[in-house]
Amino acid sequence: MGAVPNVTRADAVALVRNPLALIAERWTPTPRTVRRAALAALVMSVVIVVTGGAVRLTGSGLGCPTWPKCTDDSLTATSAMGFHGVIEFTNRMLTYVLCAAVGWAIIAARSEKPWRRDLTRLGWAQFWIVMSNAVLGGIVVLVGLNPYTVAAHFLLSTALITVAAVMWQRTREGSAAPRPLVGKAVQQLVWCLVAATVLLIALGTVVTGAGPHAGDSSEVDRMHVSWENVAKLHAVLAWIVVTLTFALWFVLKAVDAPRGPLDRTRDLFLILLGQGVIGYVQYFTDLPEALVGLHMLGSCLVWIGVLRVLLSLRERPAQGAGLPGTAAESALTRA
Repeated sequence: MGAVPNVTRADAVALVRNPLALIAERWTPTPRTVRRAALAALVMSVVIVVTGGAVRLTGSGLGCPTWPKCTDDSLTATSAMGFHGVIEFTNRMLTYVLCAAVGWAIIAARSEKPWRRDLTRLGWAQFWIVMSNAVLGGIVVLVGLNPYTVAAHFLLSTALITVAAVMWQRTREGSAAPRPLVGKAVQQLVWCLVAATVLLIALGTVVTGAGPHAGDSSEVDRMHVSWENVAKLHAVLAWIVVTLTFALWFVLKAVDAPRGPLDRTRDLFLILLGQGVIGYVQYFTDLPEALVGLHMLGSCLVWIGVLRVLLSLRERPAQGAGLPGTAAESALTRA
């Protein structure tokens, strides 16, 4: 029996090296590429919510009656399942497109030079949320579209949008510690806006869970609350969010805040106005499917708008930028 060869530290490192490190050695994306990758992940996180809404609104929630297969005998939709099977299976396939977008964002963030671990971690956080939501989506099907699991499915998708929006914003910033652009009172007002919006979105899932769009043509259990009363409470919360946004804009003008927070607040106010119009029209027209779908898209845009307002309250310069003496010290070090 021959001698066992010595295993060096380099051999061990090479053995455990992951593919991302190999790609990072051979490819350096531009900052613009990293931003586009993060934006693609954010766009797909919104698309998957909208297409999930289309599944629900067309009554295709049980178009594929089981999971992870479409039927007990077929991985894909069959011709006998008709239109509803196609819609549900297409939405499932879009999960792979979402995974590809998130994967691209992870690879781009890992390959950027210098490597920013914060971006990579945000990318991986999206991946695990997608995996968790895929499992939860399967549970939704297996329990026959139980409204509470459907609500959790939507809220987890909102969490995905949150992480994706933060990552996209972080690609547009440096890696230094954040520096506030407004005072503490303004920050507290924005956090009140964030909290009210979270309640608004959560209550929106109750409106949907109690409403007439059960997601399938069969008998599906609903949340046992008055749909109209919950819808009215939802509208009150929406007005609170609008009022807070309007008040924030005036406060930012009064304290002569930078253009960033002002512009983001204005954008949010316009999104809220559009969402409000859609909400009232759908309420008084007995919830037509097209308007409900637009309202779901609007919900995503409102939440992204609120996050952009929150993130605009501080700036993150490049590491070392703006610190007195940094350039001189760097020059002396090179000398």
